[in-house]
Amino acid sequence: MRMTVTVAVAGASGYAGGEMLRLLAAHPQVSVGALTANASAGTRLGQHHPHLRGLADRELVATDVDALSGHDVVVLALPHGASGAVAAQLEQSGAGALVIDLGADHRLVDPDDWCAYYGTEHAGTWTYGMPELVRAAEPGDGSEPSDRAPATQRELLAAADRIAVPGCNATAVTLGLQPGVTAGIVDTGDLVAVLAVGYSGAGKAPMPHLQAAEALGSAAPYAVGGTHRHVPEIAQNLRTAGAGQVRLSFTPVLVPMSRGILATVTAPVAPGVSTAQAREVFRAAYADEPFIEVLPDDQWPTTAMVTGANTTLIQVAVDAKAGRLVTVTAIDNLVKGTAGAALQSMNLALGIPETIGLLSEGVAP
Repeated sequence: MRMTVTVAVAGASGYAGGEMLRLLAAHPQVSVGALTANASAGTRLGQHHPHLRGLADRELVATDVDALSGHDVVVLALPHGASGAVAAQLEQSGAGALVIDLGADHRLVDPDDWCAYYGTEHAGTWTYGMPELVRAAEPGDGSEPSDRAPATQRELLAAADRIAVPGCNATAVTLGLQPGVTAGIVDTGDLVAVLAVGYSGAGKAPMPHLQAAEALGSAAPYAVGGTHRHVPEIAQNLRTAGAGQVRLSFTPVLVPMSRGILATVTAPVAPGVSTAQAREVFRAAYADEPFIEVLPDDQWPTTAMVTGANTTLIQVAVDAKAGRLVTVTAIDNLVKGTAGAALQSMNLALGIPETIGLLSEGVAP
């Protein structure tokens, strides 16, 4: 008999919550449960997400433990810093649900990194919701390398009851670079990443610089000079994949599109590595991944190619004159960068086939 799971979504009125609901509504083994919000409590979902017709008449209720209890899965689509308190309350209540945090509260391993970039007390570390993350060999007793193969990220997720979904920018940079790290063909001590990011990545809160009059026809950098909160997360991921020192110059740029990320990352490349060899490294690394594709030699990723899909498209080249590997990665920040990763990880944790409820084909034009 096919399993059906009930899923509650906290923060259902925001972009991340709305995208999560779009995917859950199409999942054949999901029943959507309570939808909660803060300031929007008491309103209908259709007032915030009119495209979700099947759920439009559902009322948003206040975010509290009573509303979220009794579900198989609870998704926290809350602002950074808010998920930790709700998660702690769920833990104390003994709800027993699989909890998935779309925010940043439980992504980082190092509490000092959290305090430095977020300025509050660290809420703890959960299993990282990136099934494709490569895990390099782990030490056995803390001092000597172990001969045993480390657990894969998918194995960790299959055993998880708490999942921290990655940041969208961190997803694009990590997936676009980690094969070069694990193969040892790049130097992670001199990474430069510039990302074109759609405005939905800035959230739904009304702010002057996010209005159409300011955004249309303009590209605007933000969090320049190493201040973006995804910097320590990217470094953490690359170290997990086998990097030693990670030095990253990271510059995101808001561009006038609603969704999508195009991440261009460059790094010093090992002597003698050609474009053809680099592409073979990346293709071999992702050959069996259902949602990651290294494009044909004559094609480069665009954000339009992945709109609405849980797909990551990558192309690489070697700039021989500069001595650097160039990788370009496209994702939909709301799907593969947020809700799609959550659903993919949820499937693994529940023993459901990983790809169920997710699309690899985008929407065009």
